[in-house]
Amino acid sequence: MYKYIKLYLLSVTALSIISCASKKEKKNPEVETPNIVFIIADDMAWDDSGAYGHPNIKTPNIDQLARDGMRFDNAFLTASSCSPSRTSIITGLYPHNTDAEQLHWPLPTSKKTFVEELKASGYWTAQAGKWHLGEATKDRFDLVMDVGTTGFQLSATGEKTKQKGDGSGCENWVPVLQQRPQDQPFFLWLAAVDPHRPYTEGIIDNPHEQNDVILPPYFPDTDEVRQDFVHYYNEITRLDNYVGKVIAELDQQGVTDNTLILFISDNGRPFPRDKTTLYDGGIKTPWIVKWPKVVQAGSSCQNLVSAVDIAPTFLKLAGLEVSPTYEGVDFSALLSQPEKTSREMIYAEDHWHDYEDYTRAIRTKKYKYIRNFYPDLPNTPSADAFVGGTFQSMLKLKEKNQLTGAQMGCFISPRPEEELYDIVHDPFELKNLAGDPKFKNELIALRAEMKNIRTMTKDSLPLFRTPDEFDRQTGKSNPFRKRPRPSKVEMEKIIMEMNKKPKPSSPN
Repeated sequence: MYKYIKLYLLSVTALSIISCASKKEKKNPEVETPNIVFIIADDMAWDDSGAYGHPNIKTPNIDQLARDGMRFDNAFLTASSCSPSRTSIITGLYPHNTDAEQLHWPLPTSKKTFVEELKASGYWTAQAGKWHLGEATKDRFDLVMDVGTTGFQLSATGEKTKQKGDGSGCENWVPVLQQRPQDQPFFLWLAAVDPHRPYTEGIIDNPHEQNDVILPPYFPDTDEVRQDFVHYYNEITRLDNYVGKVIAELDQQGVTDNTLILFISDNGRPFPRDKTTLYDGGIKTPWIVKWPKVVQAGSSCQNLVSAVDIAPTFLKLAGLEVSPTYEGVDFSALLSQPEKTSREMIYAEDHWHDYEDYTRAIRTKKYKYIRNFYPDLPNTPSADAFVGGTFQSMLKLKEKNQLTGAQMGCFISPRPEEELYDIVHDPFELKNLAGDPKFKNELIALRAEMKNIRTMTKDSLPLFRTPDEFDRQTGKSNPFRKRPRPSKVEMEKIIMEMNKKPKPSSPN
């Protein structure tokens, strides 16, 4: 299998050398381009809906979306962190090539997105909800209704109005859809804040109860943990309500048949060992496509797809030429032929997110290989997890030596440099096989594949480590705040200082 991965990577590299100066292919006038509605949840695990088999979470609209479309069971993100994941999606690049790979780094003006290509081809483009991409690229949309942390709504012209909503980030989804011109195809980027922390009481009618909660084995079963999950489930249900409202509005407007809806999350649930990790709890995503004109209702796809594939696929479906500068692959063939294969593996990254880290992963259908380049650092969860009942409960149990080995994962230091998991037999990735002689060949092969893709995509270690924004023991803020992107002058000074010192050895 791995020889095909190498051939695929070599072909991508060869295509990247081709000049990007060629003109866009014109749309075929005989083919009606679809409207595209992209819905992105914030911090939702891949299997936390009825569509993916959870028996207790109230997600009737997401479940119906899956019954009416295609459910992808092996869909992955390129990052387990909010803004790096989103900038990767909109540019079709791996995070390390977006120049926005660290949390809160804005996408530079110089970066091309698929949105302006849709806009230039005649699509009306709009965004509503959480932005988290930086100010420089808002002009790629015809309309932006950004819900920021300040409680203000920002239009594309920069005008501020007080945001009145329920905290979901979804309040303007339907109003934006109602503003679309009637004589143009449309693209909508609808981004929720749910189920991101912090959590509050009373956000939905008929809230979940503790006995609805199903815990992965890397969480202790305590009242505090179960109540934390209850709040998380409730926010998923609130998000689900808005998904239903968008679908109803599309039906009301009579455009359902030729509207493609793609529903995903930006990363896994905001709990320890999920968000900001490269385990499946951090990078595997729900991925549901409804397009009645093309996609068979009630179908599923078992083949691998990556969020970096979204940009080239949307452009292909719009009848546009896909530039070789995009690093993803078009998966549109899977929508009508889910048995086809568009890729043999996915590549994912973890960068600075509240705490320093630099980790890479390769995932096939059968195996996960993780390389921890900073093994001295523990797998500390994101700072927002510190305030949740789950992590607080884990800290108390840790002091009493009452956590299992699986539940100690985010405290272990040093971490192993390499991790290898048999996903088929160990879906929670609890048994590291990197040191098992029986899996030596698999380890060597995946190690080589990671080296190949790092070389071909120019992925390399940073010149220096970034200070943590919060204390790893208490979660309290350090004097250092969010890391800004160093200016060119600052980088030159850093490089000069580093050249004066002996170079430390670095991993392969």
